Amino acid sequence: MSILRPFKGIRPAPGLAKKVAALPYDVMTSDEAREEVKDNPYSFLHVDRGEIDLPRGTDEHADEVYAKAAENLNKMIEKGVFIQDKTPVLYIYRLTMEGRTKTGITGCASIDEYRQNKIKKHEHTLYEKELDRIRHVDTCNANTGPIFLTYMDRKKINETVETWIREHSPVYDFVSDDKIGHTVWVIDDRETIDVLVSEFAEINAMYIADGHHRNASAVRVGLMRRAAKPDYTGEEEFNFYLAVAFPKSQLKIYDYNRVVKGLNGYTERDFLNKVSEVFKIEEYKGEGSLRPERPFTFGMYLNKKVVSFKRRTYRHLRPGKEP
Repeated sequence: MSILRPFKGIRPAPGLAKKVAALPYDVMTSDEAREEVKDNPYSFLHVDRGEIDLPRGTDEHADEVYAKAAENLNKMIEKGVFIQDKTPVLYIYRLTMEGRTKTGITGCASIDEYRQNKIKKHEHTLYEKELDRIRHVDTCNANTGPIFLTYMDRKKINETVETWIREHSPVYDFVSDDKIGHTVWVIDDRETIDVLVSEFAEINAMYIADGHHRNASAVRVGLMRRAAKPDYTGEEEFNFYLAVAFPKSQLKIYDYNRVVKGLNGYTERDFLNKVSEVFKIEEYKGEGSLRPERPFTFGMYLNKKVVSFKRRTYRHLRPGKEP
């Protein structure tokens, strides 16, 4: 089964949604974030990057940064920048980019299903990288960004979502500065929520499409809260974390490219010899794009030449040690 649980979300007041919307915290430097929020006290970067409201040069991981993030969040709630739904609900979240649209359901996923590998990973995570978001979530006492999950389509879920969209008006509908359309509907009908929850319960597994480190961080905070409350029942909010789940049929996988640096004196031949321990290497014979033509293959530019790699075995990558 897969758990997607309704919750009483804290979300922007409808008239302020576009001003609150911000790029992800980890795609810019502190200086860039400071510039981004200039003349915009509503930007969520004031929560995601608390150091931008502290003196320049402040250590991004200092205690006061996380305290400032929590302070900013609480002040925005007090001032009505954010509102909270009165009953547990689910949310339909539609994203439109470059003419493509994907529509998902936002709710809470289970830390136990993550630990039991019912929420499946395809990346290793590093605790050092998790630590920033662990401290952020713990200090703010909030999941400040959803994990991007995907699942195998179910006809009843698709039909239920389409019916709700057809019969109800969205609470948000705007295009952000990065040209992405954001449209959100609140599902506040108990019967419709129950249908969706029961349909997700029939799904064997969900998969992390994006947010492995944030997911691991949210789970670790939940486990910390459990340790502090040995008599927990499993129904407390800390047993769950914020997620948005999109059906597989609506996803598109984009290129995810990397630059290899710091070879420390290794020659091109040294590098290729090391790579050949895992991959079969051949000169790329395709035309145009270097995009791989079949699974388990990778392309690379090396000293103005193009080579392709093919895995020698088809073993599935094993996830790292779980929290």
